[in-house]
Amino acid sequence: MKVSWMTADKSVPAIVEYGTQSGNLLQKATGVSKSYTFLTYQSGQMHHVKLGPLLDSTTYFYRCGGFGPEYNFTTPPPSGPSVPIKFAVVGDLGQTDWTASTLQHVAAQGYDVLLFAGDLSYADYIQPRWDTFGQMMSPYANYKPWMVTHGNHEEEQIPLLVKSFLAFNTRWEMPYNESGSNSNLYYSFEVAGVHVLMLGSYAEFDSSSAQYKWLQADLAKVDRTKTPWLIAMLHAPWYNSNTAHQGETESTDMMAAMETLLYQHNVDILFAGHVHAYERNVLTQILTSPQMQSTYAANQCFLLFYCISELHLSLIRG
Repeated sequence: MKVSWMTADKSVPAIVEYGTQSGNLLQKATGVSKSYTFLTYQSGQMHHVKLGPLLDSTTYFYRCGGFGPEYNFTTPPPSGPSVPIKFAVVGDLGQTDWTASTLQHVAAQGYDVLLFAGDLSYADYIQPRWDTFGQMMSPYANYKPWMVTHGNHEEEQIPLLVKSFLAFNTRWEMPYNESGSNSNLYYSFEVAGVHVLMLGSYAEFDSSSAQYKWLQADLAKVDRTKTPWLIAMLHAPWYNSNTAHQGETESTDMMAAMETLLYQHNVDILFAGHVHAYERNVLTQILTSPQMQSTYAANQCFLLFYCISELHLSLIRG
């Protein structure tokens, strides 16, 4: 479990005190602090502290920076073929009244882990919006793990002045090193009986790329006796019926590069965001062994199973 928070005071240490009894925080972990400059904007100090080792299915209480309020979280059960887990799946939240009501509705469902399919704050180069987004989601993310991947609105590149994903990578540090990735833009993790792939629609993804080679290696290590469910998440969907989102290279080219690899390893479900409508597909291809050739040409016109343009929340159980 990693705890991240931001302070205006750069002297605050990256320390988290924690324990299994409220008010009795006897364990301590230290981490790293970082900040960034975006043109005239100077961020506060972002602290990232990894806790552990932690016990399974245990509630921990914690406090950040050596002072302030106490929060708590409950660790998931150990990995296994019959371990229940509930995910909340969201994407493209932004900062509106709809965002607030969505977060309230998500919290009421009693989920274990939130999976975020990118387009977080919609800061779109206006960096204080990252701060207000953090304030909006803190009452929820303080108590439940949020695992995120990036979307197009996180890119925020200014050639020669600001590199891509600067704010995202500084603020939302995911456990990419632990999964053998060299980039915060794609990684994997395991929880209960599920192996989760968080892929990068806006990182290089062709067969010679670092992301593709990492994905190959990560899939080869999956133990389906330990994690029988294998799911993936990215931002730009490979299949969708929205006429405004057809032919986008981050979808079509990534699908061409990686879809066969996911089929070969029997990935169960792929979640995406970007289109701002709830949509789910039927089976997209039927493959035959050993050549792994498609027995029919998948036509997106016939794949749509259900679509709704109204605000929608997804909860899944593993």
